[in-house]
Amino acid sequence: MSEPLTQDQAVIAEGDALPCKRDEDARERTQSSHRMLGFSDALLSIIATVMILPVTHTEISPEQQFDKSIQKLLATRIAVYLMTFLIVTVAWAAHTRLFQVVGKIDDTLALLNLACMMTITLLPYTFSLMVTFPDVPLGIFLFCVCVITIGAVQALIVSYAFHFPHLLSPQIQCSPQRALSRQRILCLVLRGPALCLVAAVFSLFFYPMSYLLMVTVIFLPHISKATSWCKDKFMGRMEPPDHSVQPFSFDLHAPLSKERVEAFSDGVYAIVATLLILDICEDNVPDPKDVQDKFHGSLVSALGAYGPQFLAYFGSFATVGLLWFAHHSLFLHVRKATQTMGLLNALSLAFVGGLPLAYQQTSAFARQPRDELERVRVSCAIIFLASIFQFAIWTAALLHQVETLQPAVRFGGQEHAFMFAKLALYPCASLLAFAATCLLSRFSTAIFHLMQISVPFAFLLLRLLVRLALAGLQVIRSLRPQHPQPDQGEPEAQSQLLPAPC
Repeated sequence: MSEPLTQDQAVIAEGDALPCKRDEDARERTQSSHRMLGFSDALLSIIATVMILPVTHTEISPEQQFDKSIQKLLATRIAVYLMTFLIVTVAWAAHTRLFQVVGKIDDTLALLNLACMMTITLLPYTFSLMVTFPDVPLGIFLFCVCVITIGAVQALIVSYAFHFPHLLSPQIQCSPQRALSRQRILCLVLRGPALCLVAAVFSLFFYPMSYLLMVTVIFLPHISKATSWCKDKFMGRMEPPDHSVQPFSFDLHAPLSKERVEAFSDGVYAIVATLLILDICEDNVPDPKDVQDKFHGSLVSALGAYGPQFLAYFGSFATVGLLWFAHHSLFLHVRKATQTMGLLNALSLAFVGGLPLAYQQTSAFARQPRDELERVRVSCAIIFLASIFQFAIWTAALLHQVETLQPAVRFGGQEHAFMFAKLALYPCASLLAFAATCLLSRFSTAIFHLMQISVPFAFLLLRLLVRLALAGLQVIRSLRPQHPQPDQGEPEAQSQLLPAPC
């Protein structure tokens, strides 16, 4: 029978139990991060997509021709839009990497993430300042300040999570070099904002350098990877540290979360489709006074005047929907998304975000018929670039197909030819339409509408067309004469020279 504890022993035992009790209480206050990550992905996809609004709302009066000055203005705004869109995707990728380190959240960490999201929502406003006042550095300066603030809040999230290790992922919780891991992660989180700090300084006296530095932020992981490769190539690979002291690897080149890539992409496609109908609601609802004066009170006649705009809407929505369908089909067979695939996906989404601009251009056919050719070419170029980067994602995945793709769509797989046709349909159709407008410029509008109508039907018949094409190739191959090989004429003599089988 055990003896009762003395008062001092009871106090010591109670003191030893307090840290464990605190840990248990802290763990009880933690939550899963799934819903917060879903909210963050949705918000980031919205912010990235609405960047196109200042570009689509570029004011071009009916009297103004689509000349070189207008083309230069649109090209500049599109270039700035692409840069800012890709910087938002860099922020999304950093958020994804960050929450590979942070496994659980509590109320404080959720509020810090909310502060990060609030700062990100200011980016479209600063972008609007940049495109409206291109010669005034304030817009660039404020954009850089927002990116710096985002990096600072993410650094606070890292510091807070490391202060309460129960919030970290199990892998890093068990790391014996947690302090070294924290230092390394903070360096990686803050290097992009550090470049933006330099860009903010340059914006005060030489703003073109600011744009160059912000572009560098987009390709920073790839520049780092190329630098590491060159260093290993010319200086030799360094010996890896001992396993017992090796810190947790916050690898920027590791595969992205496939689920978060799909969630972010779906958000962009959904918002682009929504922006199209918002433009219809804003620009194509007749004014009651005009209905009474011009159409004698007939709403049907008034709506008939907006026929070309509705035709452009349905064609644009079909394009967005079918590009999403191709993206969905591709990622249905993707096992993991590499960093290269993530970059190509971001570029594809950037041009998908430009599809509201294509809608604006094609809906202006009735108002400005003399500019149809230029507007058709702009729309074809946007569709081609959005779809060709989808095809590039699959091509990049094929380079490491064993790790990245399901067997069905690999070389020789059952769905390989069908996936090739599905991803190549829009690039080929838009490129063919662009080339046809060069030869038949008078029929540019008809060519573009024919492409919009034919591609959805081609998607419906694609599997049948692919099977017919493969069967035709098989028939052609069987009709070719079989020429005997030079060494097939003397099988017996050759068999004497070959060693006997084991």
